[in-house]
Amino acid sequence: MRYFLELRYRGGAYCGWQRQPDQPSVQQTLERGLSTLLREPVAVTGAGRTDTGVNASYYVAHFDVATPVADPQQAVYKLNFLLPGDIAVSTLTAVADDAHARFDAREREYRYFIEPRKNPFTRDASWQYYVPLDVARMNEAAVLLLEYDDFTSFAKLNSNNKTNICHVRHAAWHVESDGVLCFTIRADRFLRNMVRALVGTLVDIGRGRHTPERFREIVEARDLSLSSGGAPPQGLFLSDVRYPTEVFERKTF
Repeated sequence: MRYFLELRYRGGAYCGWQRQPDQPSVQQTLERGLSTLLREPVAVTGAGRTDTGVNASYYVAHFDVATPVADPQQAVYKLNFLLPGDIAVSTLTAVADDAHARFDAREREYRYFIEPRKNPFTRDASWQYYVPLDVARMNEAAVLLLEYDDFTSFAKLNSNNKTNICHVRHAAWHVESDGVLCFTIRADRFLRNMVRALVGTLVDIGRGRHTPERFREIVEARDLSLSSGGAPPQGLFLSDVRYPTEVFERKTF
C-alpha cells in the first residue's frame, strides 16, 4: 500500500535530500525512522532533490508498505518522536498505488530569502547580504525568465540532466514587512543549483554589476560561465509541490 508524506526540514545538517553512502541525508534519516516505526524495510521516494544545506518548508514523499497503517495520525506522532528535531512530518495519507511523489508533480516552487542586516535569528535561514539592492531592476530581469525555456546558463556542470528545458511560470522579488527580500519562482521542474545561480546573478543586477539587458544575454548564451556564483544554500527553501487533484491535494500550509 502506498502513502504520501507531507513534511518540512532544515537542511543544514544534511548533504541534501538524496541518500549518500557516507553522509547524512534527509531521505536516509526518514527511511530509518519509518523502518523502525513500521517494523519493515521502507524505501522513500521524494518529490525531488534538494542540495546540501537547502531547506524545505514543504516537501512531499511516498513509500510503500505491505501492511496498511492502522492509524495514520498516531503514526505521524510516533514518527516525529523518532526523527531529529530538524525534520517534521505533518501528514500521512493513503494514495493510489501508482501515485508518484516525483513524476506526478506538475509544479514546484522555491523561495529565497535575503536578510539585509545582521540578524542572529535568521543566519541559518537566509543570506545576510548588506549591500543595498535595486529590487525594481531585479524584477525587470526576473520577469524575462518567463520568455525562455532553456536554462543551461544556470545548470550545474556534470549533473547528468537529460534536458535543461524548464517552463518557468512565475518569478518575482518582493520586500516583506520586516525588510527581508524574498524571491519566489515556480516551474514544472528545476535544474540542480538553478535557483541559487539565478539568485546570485539577479543580486549582481540589483547591485549594479549587470543590467537587465545583460541578464537576457546571459540566458540566451546558454553558457554557465557567464552566470554569477550561486547564492548560499541556507537562504533557499522548497516551498510548494503541486499535483493533479486526483493524485493528491495539499493538506498543510
